[in-house]
Amino acid sequence: MLNELKNEWKETLESHLKKILNVEDLSPLTMTEPPKSELGDVAFPLFQYSKIAHKAPQAIAEELKKSVESSPSPAGEIILAGGYFNVKLSVQDIFSSLYEKVMEEGERYGTNESLKGRKIMLEFSCPNTNKPLHLGHMRNDSLGESVSKILKANGAEVMKVNLINNRGVHICKSMLAYREYGNGETPESTGEKGDHLVGRYYVRFAQWAKEWDEKIKEAEDAGNTELAEKLRNEHPDKKAQAMLKEWEDGKEDVIELWNLMNGWTLDGLFESYRNMGISFDRFYYESETYKYGKSEVLKGLEDGVFYREADGSVQIDLSEIGLDKKVLLRKDGTTIYITQDIGTAIRRHDDYPFDSLIYVVGSEQAYHFKVLFYILKKLGYAWADELYHLSYGMVNLPEGKMKSREGTVVDADDLLSELEALAKEEIISKNREALVDDVDKTAHSIALAALNYYLLEVTPGRDMIFDPKKSISFNGNTGPYLEYMGARISSILRKAEEEGITDGSIDGSVLTNQDELTLIKLISDYPDVVEKAAESYDPSVVAAYLYSVAKTFSHYYHDNQIIKAETPELVRSRLALARMVLVVLKNGFSLIGVPFLTSM
Repeated sequence: MLNELKNEWKETLESHLKKILNVEDLSPLTMTEPPKSELGDVAFPLFQYSKIAHKAPQAIAEELKKSVESSPSPAGEIILAGGYFNVKLSVQDIFSSLYEKVMEEGERYGTNESLKGRKIMLEFSCPNTNKPLHLGHMRNDSLGESVSKILKANGAEVMKVNLINNRGVHICKSMLAYREYGNGETPESTGEKGDHLVGRYYVRFAQWAKEWDEKIKEAEDAGNTELAEKLRNEHPDKKAQAMLKEWEDGKEDVIELWNLMNGWTLDGLFESYRNMGISFDRFYYESETYKYGKSEVLKGLEDGVFYREADGSVQIDLSEIGLDKKVLLRKDGTTIYITQDIGTAIRRHDDYPFDSLIYVVGSEQAYHFKVLFYILKKLGYAWADELYHLSYGMVNLPEGKMKSREGTVVDADDLLSELEALAKEEIISKNREALVDDVDKTAHSIALAALNYYLLEVTPGRDMIFDPKKSISFNGNTGPYLEYMGARISSILRKAEEEGITDGSIDGSVLTNQDELTLIKLISDYPDVVEKAAESYDPSVVAAYLYSVAKTFSHYYHDNQIIKAETPELVRSRLALARMVLVVLKNGFSLIGVPFLTSM
């Protein structure tokens, strides 16, 4: 509602400027925020009109002030600051209508229709079936889930899709190691989640390959070139590549092992998704989509979009976009990752004719998507212009970078369990078991808040370090802190109800301290925050806003009585303010994966 008032001022000032400058057409007046709160709530720079008026911006501001004051104008106090025409808005004037709007709309408050009619497909997660989810996947999943909710809040129709990367050399590596060292063990026989068991063999393959490299070096050092060459030809990496060819040729025992181990991994992955609150509308599988990509590449070869190299591989010349060239089919006819991405994109558009497709993938894949989008354009797909790579930075631990092949990644299940244990310890240490319905369930909710908020409060493009202990803190810029403030407000409102404080007239004029005015502004700003987050695909916009709201209310609550305020009018108005704060917190929480708790 403050934005409506700001726009009303903008229109009023533009009307007066036309008279002052004696023009019918006027370049739009810029609207910004003053650098300090004492300079007002909205600022209109007038420098751009100096040339037309043949006057200094300060002189235009003075003349504009006189013109505005001589006729009816929107509510607010005019403050001139150099060449700026600033206005301090009377936020108390909008309090009653804002309260009515927020309470009437409830969980719909903050939603809009800026993206109404747009069909957006959002791809995220996309795990390999040779290992469990790790911390890097968690950032991807949190970001994808949050962006999908933010887009929906802006009126878009969203389809969340997950491409399961269940074929390729990396999958064959786990399979080979299992066949070599597995001795028939299963998730049931070991008591492990299936994805964890398969992941062990991916690490074991890397160890096996390293051991083989050492054997080759020993043979070379001994001058036994014949043995060294024999070992190179029998290297595990070559065996993995040969197994991929056998898989693509449909070799029965290879397909049987692949089905077995993929099933184990998928069971584990889906369990992890359920625990983390991640869901999808549709799954695609690389084992199916790679075929579509291969046929599309062969068709492009016939049409002259691609060419065949002397070694038999199919490639594309990328000089038009400042790059070299890219292999699309190997010389043996097998596909690579980008081949299946070509086919997957085409099939998806057939399945769901999207207006845009967003890929949530790490920043290290920027080259891949630049090439993919270019290829799809060259193949004649007009919708390729609506493809977008939502790039995000690396997420590491305080002790350094994670490495899947070396088994030094932070397992997603283990991290969530650790956060749950820390949350449970906090509940028990503060003797709050009786205040929560279910300690384990509450600890899980706090863990999710810690995880999602910590991953999302950083702008997607930035690298970050995840510190589990900092993330679970109940103080500072964390998810549990936000949850605590939501529970604190819920407690205040419950107490008011228990004391029989009934609804009645509210009066914004009694809310005069700075925290009250700031909270009213923040509540009014929430719809714009949601829209801004959608425009930038950036949940950190929502996270920063929620922290500002929670921090301001915390300061306000500690310095002011609410239920025991001096007058009934003040009590009712402060409770109304608290109710609005609770609505925006709950609504905002839902966008960034922070569960709402009524007690903690």
